[in-house]
Amino acid sequence: MALTAAQIDAAARALDEAERTQKQVGLISLQYPDMDMEDAYAIQAAWMKLKATAGRVTIGRKIGLTSKAMQAALNIDIPDSGILLDDMRVADGASIPRDRFIQPRIEAEIAFVMKSDLRGPNVTQFDVLNATDYITPALEILDTRILRADPETGTARNVYDTISDNAANAGIVTGGRPIRPNEADMRWIGAIVSRNAEVIETGLGAAVLNHPAMGVAWLVNRLAEYGDGLSAGEVVLSGSFIRPIEAVPGSTIVGDYGPFGTVSVYFEP
Repeated sequence: MALTAAQIDAAARALDEAERTQKQVGLISLQYPDMDMEDAYAIQAAWMKLKATAGRVTIGRKIGLTSKAMQAALNIDIPDSGILLDDMRVADGASIPRDRFIQPRIEAEIAFVMKSDLRGPNVTQFDVLNATDYITPALEILDTRILRADPETGTARNVYDTISDNAANAGIVTGGRPIRPNEADMRWIGAIVSRNAEVIETGLGAAVLNHPAMGVAWLVNRLAEYGDGLSAGEVVLSGSFIRPIEAVPGSTIVGDYGPFGTVSVYFEP
């Protein structure tokens, strides 16, 4: 790790302030060009500790950067992860006030709800399926408390910024119908995602590391390196199988999962 404890704490507090004030901060990676992935996760953990002190409760995890296209865009070859908190839950079909998020975007995913604890190392796809109570269609609401690009140099944020920013997570919407993990081939569970009735993206679960459960297995094995794991009842967003969709004010985003139902959210103008 290149950053000191004081620098990590300062970055976490800056992100917390950015979220509260809806005013983005500059690129952390530009401020600390020598930072690495461990620094980024340390900043994320420090921020989540601030939220826990404020009364927030962890309800699960999210996995990001699971598609080859997104990994190539950030020049990495592994996913990333973040924390889901109780105040991130958004009801299916809810209206979201314009001032709740800064620059929201939407991704379509499959959410796993755990029926038993799961800890690594050496967890496989089949261990994940055995530990899962059910899966359900989900939309992830992304937001960025960090500028997408530096206004002076044009430098784009990188994966260290994204990880520090809780893997860009801001909300989770679940809907449709719950599915037992052995009821369907998750590789073929897909969604048609529309914005104001215009189809914007489509995708299949196979885009997530060939099988969404593989993303969860990756997460559990990574958490094992820190002596952590998943607990019964936790929700895991397994990774998006579409590109992020801009959630412009006045837009209704619908994920149509065919036989597994729909999930939607409205962003107020």
